[in-house]
Amino acid sequence: MDVSERNASKRLLRYICILTICLTIDRFLYPAPLYGVFRTNFSSRATEGTIEPMARDKDLSPYLDFDRETWRHLRMSMPQVLTEQEVVELRGIGENIDLDEVAEVYLPLSRLIHLQVHARQELTQATETFLGEKAPHIPFVIGVAGSVAVGKSTTARLLQVLLQRWEEHPRVDLVTTDGFLYPTEILKKRGILDRKGFPESYDQRTLLRFVTDVKAGKAHVKAPVYSHTLYDRVENECVTVSRPDILIVEGLNVLQTGPTLSVSDLFDFSVYVDAALEDIERWYIDRFLKLRQLAFRAPNAHFSHYADMGDRAATDEARRIWQTINLPNLVEHILPTRVRASLVLRKGADHKVARVRMRKI
Repeated sequence: MDVSERNASKRLLRYICILTICLTIDRFLYPAPLYGVFRTNFSSRATEGTIEPMARDKDLSPYLDFDRETWRHLRMSMPQVLTEQEVVELRGIGENIDLDEVAEVYLPLSRLIHLQVHARQELTQATETFLGEKAPHIPFVIGVAGSVAVGKSTTARLLQVLLQRWEEHPRVDLVTTDGFLYPTEILKKRGILDRKGFPESYDQRTLLRFVTDVKAGKAHVKAPVYSHTLYDRVENECVTVSRPDILIVEGLNVLQTGPTLSVSDLFDFSVYVDAALEDIERWYIDRFLKLRQLAFRAPNAHFSHYADMGDRAATDEARRIWQTINLPNLVEHILPTRVRASLVLRKGADHKVARVRMRKI
């Protein structure tokens, strides 16, 4: 067995160990029916039903599990605030979010977050009463995590627009962690360009400082900008966040923890967008094929060499990228953070949310 084969065997063993741990956590923390629905070899399909009965005392589980039919009723009397055209403009490539999805999934979620923002404001007022002085403005920070191609960016954009429609918190900013990736030149020097998106490819210190400054109420905080067309940071370009009511931070690994303070420690609420692994792989490949006619043909596109690739070759290349980069990152670093989310949106094979799992403690 040569070195490459030994390394492949080690990676496979590591994946198996991580998957086993995730399954064990699911079985311990979640209702038994949910274990069958969510995590059977990471390929099970979400199905309809009602709130599932618990395998053990429901008071011992930290989660509530909702099917879509039950979850949509938690919208209460909230009106639809988006138009069909707005939804089309917000959704990503290959996704089929429509007004029904917004009404049944994202409006209830918007209401939940609104209530949590209000509760946080009351807590701040209690602190002011205790101290006898007015506290500085503290933005409510939301983290949105999940795999490549699962739809987390669309989820973040939808939440931004929906939360802006509440008159109590109209200023909602969205920042992606892509801007905090090290520049391509640095990744090349460190020999980790092929691990772009893995934890070590991010400037974690700068990202933590950014969120800390926003959370501390600093007047103007700048974040670097990333171009997916150039596949790199945009030099001398940034976005400025100025004391928003809510800040949404979206990225692959935003729920990760570490030996010291992590970005996730500053979140007031977090969402993990989940799906079966084979579904995410299919969505990734489909998106890759569509990008040949879109971003890959843009001027100065980093991936322009894929633009004229045939279907078979493009499918093979997309699958190779998925299996050697995106899948290992998902299994090793992203999926294990799902348990830390305040709420999990579980998508079915049709790319629509089928179940919702909400942390109650």
